[in-house]
Amino acid sequence: MYDINKIREDFPILSRTVYGKPLVYLDNAATTQKPRCVIDAISDEYCNVNANVHRGVHFLSQQATDLHEQSRQTVRRFIGAQSASEIVFTRGTTESINLLASCLSRVTTRREVIVSTVEHHSNIVPWQLNGFTVRPIPMADDGTPDLDAYAQMFTDDTALVAVTQVSNVLGTVNPLADIIRIAHSRGVQVLVDGAQSVPHMPVNVSRLDCDYFAFSGHKIYGPTGVGVLYGKERLLDQLPPYQGGGEMINHVSFEHTTFNQLPYKFEAGTPDYVGTHALAVALDYVSALGIDTIHQYETELCQYAVSQMLTIDGMKIYGAPVAGPISFKVGNIHHLDLGTLLDHLGIAIRTGHHCAEPLMHRLGIEGTARASFGLYNTKEEIDQFVAGIRRVAMMF
Repeated sequence: MYDINKIREDFPILSRTVYGKPLVYLDNAATTQKPRCVIDAISDEYCNVNANVHRGVHFLSQQATDLHEQSRQTVRRFIGAQSASEIVFTRGTTESINLLASCLSRVTTRREVIVSTVEHHSNIVPWQLNGFTVRPIPMADDGTPDLDAYAQMFTDDTALVAVTQVSNVLGTVNPLADIIRIAHSRGVQVLVDGAQSVPHMPVNVSRLDCDYFAFSGHKIYGPTGVGVLYGKERLLDQLPPYQGGGEMINHVSFEHTTFNQLPYKFEAGTPDYVGTHALAVALDYVSALGIDTIHQYETELCQYAVSQMLTIDGMKIYGAPVAGPISFKVGNIHHLDLGTLLDHLGIAIRTGHHCAEPLMHRLGIEGTARASFGLYNTKEEIDQFVAGIRRVAMMF
């Protein structure tokens, strides 16, 4: 049974007030709140197990190393990877994509990357910085990609297809099975940005058959500053290191350096071993609740929110959100004004272009207001949110 009251008790911040009002936190697509077990894991490791990993023979170092590498196994199981060697720890989805863009640019002469129109800037800018031309798949008004047009976009210069699984703006779920199948039939690899999918739905990278997959810990109830790049082992083996320093080496001399085995050749310097352990605790927390159960619950929340929001005069919802974020505008109210006034009612949402300016240009707007849900949100909070919008609308 999904005991929402018990779940909410696990998140200390949900009991606080904002401007004297109970907090209604609907900005989960930006970052999620942390359960007490994650907060306690961070505190406990710094208090009791703090030592640099991989480099020490003393007890604390070995204990910290064990927690760090056990975390890699937890991630492997959570996303269905075949080997822990395929799990590279990074600072988040953004660094994961930058890592791949930098490394890939040094081993291929191809210079085109196909993306979807709904991409976050983190899946656009790194490719441009590394000398790739970004080519967007044409998009329908509901946010879905034109697969017929996509199939015709491949050239001898196509290096990669890089697409998000779930749009951080529209909540659109890209048809990954078709996208990956078409790319592989052209001999092209696929990177999936899973930042908005991993917290909300089951993901199995082996069944997807994607070549690379990236996500962030802070969007799945873990700490900030830690994330993951998954890559098929044979493909990661073919890539050069991302950064140089300690840990990523096998042997160093002033004349020549050889590099460590996977995944360590991509993890230069001291890792956030406290963060990786806390991420594993967060994944265990989600697993204990059941990702299928979470997905069903959040789908119901999203559908309820859409149905209630559409009763408001002037409401415009963009895309076709299913279980992800809902982007919207109300009449001629500027999204910043709407977000600011809702904030003073204790309701936290996101406003702006959501790091997706090309998508905003495609939609013909400058920005939207966005509400996004987590496993701890309730229908009662949605009712407060909708009532808040009505109250704000009366001011204009």
